[in-house]
Amino acid sequence: MAALRRARRGAGSGLCRTLRALSGKKNEYDLLVIGGGSGGLACAKEAAQFGRKVAVLDYVDPSPQGTTWGLGGTCVNVGCIPKKLMHQAALLGSALKDAHHYGWNIAQPVHHTWSVMAQAVQNYVKSLNWGHRVQLQDKKVKYFNMKGSFSDPHTVRGLTKAGKETIVTADNIVIATGGRPKYPTHIAGALQYGITSDDLFWLKESPGKTLIVGASYVSLECAGFLTGIGLDTAVMMRSIPLRGFDQQMASLVTEHMESYGTKFLKRCFPTKVEKLESNRLQVTWKNTDLGTEETDSFDTVMWAVGRAPDTKTLNLETVGVKTNSETGKIIVDASEATSVPHIYAIGDITEGRPELTPTAIAAGKLLAQRLFGQSSELMDYDSVPTTVFTPLEYGCVGLSEEAAVQCHGSDNIEVFHAYYKPLEFTVAERDATQCYMKMVCLREREQRILGLHFIGPNAGEVIQGFALGIKCGATYPQLMKTVGIHPTCAEEVTKLHITKRSGLDATVTGC
Repeated sequence: MAALRRARRGAGSGLCRTLRALSGKKNEYDLLVIGGGSGGLACAKEAAQFGRKVAVLDYVDPSPQGTTWGLGGTCVNVGCIPKKLMHQAALLGSALKDAHHYGWNIAQPVHHTWSVMAQAVQNYVKSLNWGHRVQLQDKKVKYFNMKGSFSDPHTVRGLTKAGKETIVTADNIVIATGGRPKYPTHIAGALQYGITSDDLFWLKESPGKTLIVGASYVSLECAGFLTGIGLDTAVMMRSIPLRGFDQQMASLVTEHMESYGTKFLKRCFPTKVEKLESNRLQVTWKNTDLGTEETDSFDTVMWAVGRAPDTKTLNLETVGVKTNSETGKIIVDASEATSVPHIYAIGDITEGRPELTPTAIAAGKLLAQRLFGQSSELMDYDSVPTTVFTPLEYGCVGLSEEAAVQCHGSDNIEVFHAYYKPLEFTVAERDATQCYMKMVCLREREQRILGLHFIGPNAGEVIQGFALGIKCGATYPQLMKTVGIHPTCAEEVTKLHITKRSGLDATVTGC
């Protein structure tokens, strides 16, 4: 019977195509975008600029804990925006501790109220949701608050929360549904009692004593701001922190977080989560170094063990869109095209692409320009800058030291580095042990810069500027001719002269 039903469905979709072809009926839209996140919205709005008829389908499935949100995707609702605002809340707490060194009379200890911060952040996010809807309306992009699934390569079935169905046809379809946090469902109690980053930013009350499982940038950023606003926070990591990032820098980030007050349960993995009569959550874990089983209780357990592409309900197999069987991500070529003509994919859902908002936006705009604006420009995914917003921020662009060694060999690269102290830290008597930068260069000829890594205040602002030069093929001699702005942390990049190879002390002295 199941096979018969599948056959009927297949026959139905083929019949749709045949009837549409025979009737000469055109598709309703020039472009349909499935997914109203950063990449999808950018693509839709750009296509509309060319006078094309465009529609966006967006629907947010509630998290297992019931959290939902509006138009705008992960970045706006449960990612970059609320994360950076809560990071700022934590930075203000640190500034208050510094203030008395600068003559301010502030009664200590200061107290943070989660509900006030959360309400303000959530109100701002809701204003962005509304702004996105207004922009779509202004650009005459049709918005459907529906879950989309393919019927055939040009037809998508949209389903509202109430179960109402709408059929949408388009000449070109872009999949931009992004990803959602993974739950370790093999761990007893994980799904029932745990939350993820999909929930944290929408909590009305303080999460209290929190355990974050995982050592991704999501984990460390959240642990950083929770510690910064005064909450007892622990990170449980099975292996290494910040996988995929330069590991020397990753170690410095976690060292600073430990000195800042975040606890790290290293080489540990959880085995079960149970709810106590007190409503607290008791977590049992194994310590692989000691071979012991340990337990502790927490108010909140948050999983940050990776993200999975949101493809389950798209019905990709029906239309033949190929995915990576291991990751579930959609396989695309350099032009973001899938295995099916006229179906494209951008952003976190695509195999081998950085999971970053700005790359999704840029890829979406360029795709629309190629489809409708006679452009042939492809997205360049090399030397994309990014920043991890931990208490001491880590920004980077280009290759890690490990990747440079792997690509070019250790004898063919030169690493210039420095430990420095931000001027702001001096009067406040702040520890600057982990304030560090390094530049990875080719050793021969022009000494082209392969990567730049910076740990310190405002790392994102620092790296963004240097990213242009590195994208343009900047060399070490060119950077040495660049005059620094004094007194800044960024100027220390223009003064890098000690190589790792030399073995000399890389601590910056003087002003």
